[in-house]
Amino acid sequence: MTSAPLAARLTHVAGPLFFPVTAYGPDGAVDLDAFRAHVRTGIDAGAAAVFACCGTGEFHALTPEEFRLVVAAAVEETAGEVPVVAGAGYGTALAIRYAKLAEEAGADGLLAMPPYLVFADQEGLLAHYTALAAATSLETIVYQRDNAVFTPETVVALARTSGVIGLKDGYGDLDLMQRIVSAVRTELPGQDFLYFNGLPTAELTGLAYRGIGVTLYSSAVFAFAPDIALAFHRALDAGDDEFVNALLDHFYRPLVELRAKGRGYAVSLVKAAVRLEGHAVGEVRTPLTEPSAAHVEELAGIIERGRAVLEKYGQARTAPEEPAV
Repeated sequence: MTSAPLAARLTHVAGPLFFPVTAYGPDGAVDLDAFRAHVRTGIDAGAAAVFACCGTGEFHALTPEEFRLVVAAAVEETAGEVPVVAGAGYGTALAIRYAKLAEEAGADGLLAMPPYLVFADQEGLLAHYTALAAATSLETIVYQRDNAVFTPETVVALARTSGVIGLKDGYGDLDLMQRIVSAVRTELPGQDFLYFNGLPTAELTGLAYRGIGVTLYSSAVFAFAPDIALAFHRALDAGDDEFVNALLDHFYRPLVELRAKGRGYAVSLVKAAVRLEGHAVGEVRTPLTEPSAAHVEELAGIIERGRAVLEKYGQARTAPEEPAV
């Protein structure tokens, strides 16, 4: 693990942020070998960071013991090439327990998931994340979504909190995000604070988030089609609107529309796509369910059309990749 702070390593990343799925064997147990192979494929493809055991990685479904093993496997496989960020969530006591397990496993930072079930006021949310950030030496990114939505004033307070380095937005209110960015910039001039577009299939809203200065984003697509995700990332950086719009029209929008057809598809559809690409990562754990056969077939067609766009614009892979097993 490198000694460079996580914030510094994420400030000028050159590729998408990789959220690997957690692999399970035929017996339903965590398959660390398959997980390592999946992580290695992403690193070799150009991932800027590995976010292990987060939403796509089924954090909710893992025991603490499994969580530590999976995070440790990600750390071992990356070997310092890119930072590893681990999820941490539930109530304050359990979130701190997961944070300490992540630190023991060698992670570089935490993605602080929303608290379990309850809708707390801003004072309670601030106390929760302050306690979590103070529990370890790991730098923490706070995830805004669902029951953890912050006022600009609360984000300013979080930005002042030692160990909190950024906000990942999975809520999608651009008016709120603009006010948050403005408030932090005004109240803490010159302080670096990272913002991430954390909406499912964040590429679909990439242009809108860039309009308010948010360029970092999580890419679920990178987990199963890194060639498409990287090509989109490069085009977005280069301002190649024609290519960006072609991928939005023929790949990302259809993918999002398919995702909307089933509950939990933000995770299970991604995992099905990883399997389509030749990775033996198993099925999702309950209470999530697998996509229907018809939807998996539709998914395969969407991926094929995405790669047809790459070929049309000269971005196709030069040689077939060997599937990781």
